[in-house]
Amino acid sequence: MGMYKVYVLFFFISTMGFAQTLEESIYVATETFISNKSETAYQTLKKHMRFFKNQVKTKDEQLALVFSQCHQGFYLSENSRLYEATLTYEDALKRFQDHQLSSLSDFDIIENCLKPLGNLYIQTGDYTNAESIIKQYTFLAKQHKNTHHQVSGAINLAKLYQTIGNHETVLKLISNAFRISKISHKQKEHLHHIKSTSLIALNQYDERAASNRLEKPSTFQKERNNYAIALKNGNYNDALKAFNAAKVFLNDENLNTREQAKLHFQEAQLQHLLNLPDQALETLQRAIKTLIPEFNTNSLPNQAHLYAENTFIDIFDLYAVLQKNPEQALKSYDLSFHVSELLQDNWTSQEAKIINETNNRIRSEKCISLLFDWYQQTKDKAALSKALHYSENSKASTLKAIFQKKMRLRKFPTDSLLIQELELLKAQERITSLLIKEQLSANRASKINDLSRQLSGISLEIKAIKPAISKKHADSKNPFPLKALQEQLLKDNAVLMEYFYGETAIYQFIVSGTKIFLNKIDLNSTSKNKILEYIHLFDEASIINNDIDLFTHKAFDLYKFLNFDAVSSHKNVMLIPDGLLNFIPFETLLNSKKKTTSFSNMPFVVKTQNIAYNASTFFYLAKNKTTPAPKLLGVFPVFENTKKQLTYSVNEAQAVIDETQATLLMNNEASKANFIQNAPQYGVLHLSTHASSGNLTKPANIDFYDETLYLNELYSLNLNADLVVLSACETGIGKLYKGEGPMSIARGFQYSGAKNLLFSLWQINDLSTSQIMHAFYSSYNKTHSAYNSNRQSKLDYLQNEDISNVKKSPYYWGAFVYYGDITKPNDSIPLLYILIGIILILIAVFLLLKLKKSHGKIIAGISN
Repeated sequence: MGMYKVYVLFFFISTMGFAQTLEESIYVATETFISNKSETAYQTLKKHMRFFKNQVKTKDEQLALVFSQCHQGFYLSENSRLYEATLTYEDALKRFQDHQLSSLSDFDIIENCLKPLGNLYIQTGDYTNAESIIKQYTFLAKQHKNTHHQVSGAINLAKLYQTIGNHETVLKLISNAFRISKISHKQKEHLHHIKSTSLIALNQYDERAASNRLEKPSTFQKERNNYAIALKNGNYNDALKAFNAAKVFLNDENLNTREQAKLHFQEAQLQHLLNLPDQALETLQRAIKTLIPEFNTNSLPNQAHLYAENTFIDIFDLYAVLQKNPEQALKSYDLSFHVSELLQDNWTSQEAKIINETNNRIRSEKCISLLFDWYQQTKDKAALSKALHYSENSKASTLKAIFQKKMRLRKFPTDSLLIQELELLKAQERITSLLIKEQLSANRASKINDLSRQLSGISLEIKAIKPAISKKHADSKNPFPLKALQEQLLKDNAVLMEYFYGETAIYQFIVSGTKIFLNKIDLNSTSKNKILEYIHLFDEASIINNDIDLFTHKAFDLYKFLNFDAVSSHKNVMLIPDGLLNFIPFETLLNSKKKTTSFSNMPFVVKTQNIAYNASTFFYLAKNKTTPAPKLLGVFPVFENTKKQLTYSVNEAQAVIDETQATLLMNNEASKANFIQNAPQYGVLHLSTHASSGNLTKPANIDFYDETLYLNELYSLNLNADLVVLSACETGIGKLYKGEGPMSIARGFQYSGAKNLLFSLWQINDLSTSQIMHAFYSSYNKTHSAYNSNRQSKLDYLQNEDISNVKKSPYYWGAFVYYGDITKPNDSIPLLYILIGIILILIAVFLLLKLKKSHGKIIAGISN
């Protein structure tokens, strides 16, 4: 039967070829599909196109294929098959660009391909590709003076920024778009609607001002605005009235399945807010059946029914809220997580994943909250392990992903697909860094457009090889490895404390070698201020010294609030911070009240406990082989005779060279190029320079003698350092993303391959830094344990009688935190000493016995 179908298809194409050229055949097949769109017609067209793709040679034939693919993409998009639609449009765009078809005809690639592709990226959460594509066709439109497409670009870019909550940028874009001449009436309506939505979100909407403008909102637009305002203000009855009034203007026949499902969800959301749970559940079932027509039960679908469509996430999250049974609620949330993973499979940039992580975090908190309450009622320990699993899944996902890719490549070092994937990811970050530089400097539109096109091309290449990699190296989903974690903690004689910083509570997990606990710390404006106030004590050196009593009060108060005393009996602590807790130096907390102004006499946590930090338990368990005596590369730009001069950096360099056999790049030798070239050959990297946490537009960065290295370029490096010491300002600070942590220089080094890191949480360049580094390397040279040396350097500093009390403020020694393994000092040396000791004892016993024997013979001889 299969061979018969192939023969019929071949016969059809062959006979068609006698009458028409290949180009004409492609157009005829496509027009036939357009005239009668159906799934059967689409499948027939697909069969034709599989044959045509292998035959096309000329540019005209390639253009005919692009024409066909654009119509296929439109059909798939209208039928909510967003993944297939995206791939189809991407292939069409690549074909159009690779064969330079823009010179062949006036085919409108913007209208037929770029605009719908950009919209698809927004719908599927691929925000970085969406921004790139929209900016590309906006640039093309400006080049060709096509004002219609320029405005379309502004509209779609504004929709993108609105989706991710960047409303201020939306308003600027809309304002600039209104300055473009010859805007159509429909486009003006779009612009006004987008503007109104962002103004409502910012609580800046003025209905009277909107009504007084030349272009008054339509009745439909007015009702949509009324709905949004009422919903935001909690007037749910008014919101339902406005929703129903606006719905009258919508014809289901003109809405695709996705739009229909979203309407059902919005209605169910209002029913829930109006305390009508049964009606809300019925409406959600209609939404599910709209997206899955073959699904006919009144329960939840299984994962096999689902596909990459973010409307499912809205539906299942609300479905979970409506459940009284926590197990059913968790099952529904798990479906949301599954769809989120399906969407993530199509994203190629870490930026897109990080932006989308916020919703997963909110969901994770709800799951942990359910399991916390469940445990309180049942005392079922399985609930605690599952809660920790949700917490872990929400932490450092992109960092873990790149780490896993590198681990896989180390396991299969000759796998060409894995090598290609990593090279593409590095190129992606390198070009992203160049793009950021262009946007920060001259803003050359042509260069920015070229870099955006390169990024889009790399994204397509990554997607192209992904199926083959997934097939060859299938990732298995395993439950949280609690047993392995506890075994490792027993080996390290340590306890793990992990925080999950949510919207309404901080959840604290404590895991020892045999037990697991979960505590809930209520979070409100007062408790948030408690955390922020402590962090801000370290903004300047004078703050603590000007009011030592205030510091001691806040340091002990925060110690108790964060329930750190729950692990006070454990010397070794593996700490996984979260949210604002990433910026707290826990070693500086006080574990008891003590009335003193002498810092060396204060009961700092560092005196009784040794803390290693990590972004996730994944990194704690992912043990790396360490080099017994790794080579050290020191980078010291110093910046002599400039405003950036680092006076004490020379002392620090001397401290490093005194205690280690290091290679130093000093002054102009400490260039960016020298660092990039030499760094991969060293096991320890020490950088003493300026760094910045960045701002809203500029990413975190670190200075070399001649150039600045931005975060994305750091991502593109391939380092294998056992330890990176960042003796620079703010290397642990950066824009904070929920779950992923700060986008800091320290994270950049970890992303590039560094296993263990020592970095700073605030600005400090002082003699104290060189003294601490001297003590650190003195200890590290003997023990090869950065974990212990970090603590020892602080203890030595506090006990140094030559240092004044003012300089013993935790501001001067508390900035450096260690992220990495719990490595014990002298891990190999004690064993050697024991062996030597045993040998010496055996030799001594042997000599003693021999001496006794000889002595016996002498005595016997005398007696005789």
